[in-house]
Amino acid sequence: MQPVKAAYGLFVDPDSAQRAVDNLREAGVPEADITVISTEPFEEYEFSHRDRTTLIYWIASAGGAAGLVSGYWLTSATQRAWPIQTGGMPIVALWPNLVVMFEMTMLFAIVATVVTLLVAAKLPRRRPALYDPEVSNGRILVGLEAPRLPLETIERALAWRGDVQFKTIN
Repeated sequence: MQPVKAAYGLFVDPDSAQRAVDNLREAGVPEADITVISTEPFEEYEFSHRDRTTLIYWIASAGGAAGLVSGYWLTSATQRAWPIQTGGMPIVALWPNLVVMFEMTMLFAIVATVVTLLVAAKLPRRRPALYDPEVSNGRILVGLEAPRLPLETIERALAWRGDVQFKTIN
């Protein structure tokens, strides 16, 4: 028998999906291996809070700080490279450089945010994501990609109610 690439169940309501996630955990499936896909957020259910923590704020802030330092370095290095007579004022003046420093800060923060978003969302993917067109019709998909457990155990955990569609991808 050929191993399956994915196994999943389609659920009508979020209570059933939460119970399926709990059943998979009880069967020994690691939390990171369980995929839950829905067209709407279910904030009151635990399965919707799994991937909530992110470092995107800190990474964007670090990118902004790097942009600020880069902007200051760029403007001051340029002004020192071509010194002009300033009438006794400093060659590197902070106020005129603020525009460039601000723009560099925003550029680095935005680029850091976009790169973090792409990495966190695993885009672009080399292989297709676990998906079923029924999700667009309001169903909730709970499944596993490349499951390590026997198929019967996964089916028992997912299809604990009769109204669940259990499917596999070979």
